[in-house]
Amino acid sequence: MKINRRTFLKNAAILAAAPYVVPASVLGRGGAVAPSERIILGGIGIGGRGTHDLNWMLAEQDIQFAAVCDVRKTRREAAKNVVDTKYGNKDCAVYGNLHEFLAERTDLDAVLIATGDRWHALAAILAMQAGKDVYCEKPSCLTIAQGQAVVETARRYARVYQTGAQRLSEPNHVFAIEMARTGRLGPIHTAYADCRWRGGQRHDWLPAEPEPLKEEVDWDTWLGACPWRPYNSGYLSGGGGWYNFYDLATDVAMWGAHTVAQALAGLDMSNVSSIEFEYAGPDATIMTRLSNGVKLVLYRIAGDVWKQCEFWHGSCGERFDGPEGWTAAADGYAMTDVSSPALLLEYKKVLAEYAGRTQRSLNHVRDFFDCVRSRRQTVANPEVMCRSMSICLAADICEQLKRNLKFDLLKYEFIGDAEANRLRSRTVREPWRI
Repeated sequence: MKINRRTFLKNAAILAAAPYVVPASVLGRGGAVAPSERIILGGIGIGGRGTHDLNWMLAEQDIQFAAVCDVRKTRREAAKNVVDTKYGNKDCAVYGNLHEFLAERTDLDAVLIATGDRWHALAAILAMQAGKDVYCEKPSCLTIAQGQAVVETARRYARVYQTGAQRLSEPNHVFAIEMARTGRLGPIHTAYADCRWRGGQRHDWLPAEPEPLKEEVDWDTWLGACPWRPYNSGYLSGGGGWYNFYDLATDVAMWGAHTVAQALAGLDMSNVSSIEFEYAGPDATIMTRLSNGVKLVLYRIAGDVWKQCEFWHGSCGERFDGPEGWTAAADGYAMTDVSSPALLLEYKKVLAEYAGRTQRSLNHVRDFFDCVRSRRQTVANPEVMCRSMSICLAADICEQLKRNLKFDLLKYEFIGDAEANRLRSRTVREPWRI
């Protein structure tokens, strides 16, 4: 078809006058966030808890999840399906090799780490070294030395890090913590942390089974820095069979990774230099005393009797006792527990003051993403993680050695106990040495 010069110029003028049709989402209108303003996110080790976190994060409008890495094929494909279903495409990339994932995905701003406990610290360190900000599930380290390494790596590479102690961002817990922190209960003399749930008790190995193809489960990498043992599907079973074994998990920190952080948040730790542990026997409540005189009770009770716990009802609880009363919170609360109904009169005010003072969201993953943008410290930053985890792990060592211990919270070492200090780290299998 021939078009003369006059017709060509007429059509060109019409096209020039017509507006371009650009989707509102590209421009960031209609509540959408423009692609250039989104945080590009990846995932490492996305299983049961990781899938919960993944869905939580996908609900945030400024997040774009791009890739997942997992040594188990079923897990990485399941995570991809969640992401692709959310976005209505097939774009989520999958990786089975962590080094390739971190090297190739230079587009990622941050990663969600929800592996088993043995991999939390190492994966976080490798990710931060690769320039990624990190949201890491808890317990965030297997040893005191690993916790210190996470702190140092975050500082050296200027990375934002949040550990998954999400109750530090939940209203009922925040209210209990703030009532203690602001002096409304008077000087706190006793704080309690729920350390009922335990892991890492077994030192045996499960019998060998035929090892699956590496594409299905990369067993050597699944073990990571832990001592080698033969493959057994029981380690991968539902409910986390691995967390019963000492080489793969923690003990007090299984639950205390949450609750000790919650307890410390309500205390003035600025002048605390050490903590003393009193050994009371296997599986017993561990009484500790901070150097400022405050008692920190690592509370244990067997079986389902915890439902009748005198300090809280529910799991993952903390409590603060002062001369003016007490506050406590745990999972499933409709409202924070208090010694007197009068203490609840300021519920909304206390939470509003917290939000105004900290400028934080009462949404743990939102706090992380806000800090990715602002580059300030998260509510559960590396120092918060390292201090609370070190107390939990020091309590583990107290139980292993069956004697009282004193731990320096400034130097992260036991005072006058060389044997205890050797237990601050574990043997690391090559090539996973940090």
